[in-house]
Amino acid sequence: MTYNTKQKDIILEKISKLEKDFTIKEVHNMLPDVGLTTIYRLVNKLEKDGCITKIGNDNEATYHYTGKCECGNHFYLKCNKCGMLYHVDCDYADKLSKHILEDHGFVTSKEHIIINGECKTCSKGVK
Repeated sequence: MTYNTKQKDIILEKISKLEKDFTIKEVHNMLPDVGLTTIYRLVNKLEKDGCITKIGNDNEATYHYTGKCECGNHFYLKCNKCGMLYHVDCDYADKLSKHILEDHGFVTSKEHIIINGECKTCSKGVK
């Protein structure tokens, strides 16, 4: 096992335990002995592999560890108050994507559909 692989294991262990969104800089602050380039590379690879969801654009990107998802019909619900990201596996994702394409001429990326709102816990008492 090379030093680089150990670093990658350390990064993956740290981000897989995070329950909230994170930035590359936050991971680097938690693991100052790991190079910033190594963190960027691993996060980009995990995003391509479908284990991390990128939220926002490249300049202000945050990420959320979701683990590897093998389902084809899914989207995420993100609570604006507590920051939790909930995986939703349902056929409605296909229907929603089809509606958006047919009625609005926009092709969605189903693995990255994020609907913002408030979770049950945070919205208690809200009607």
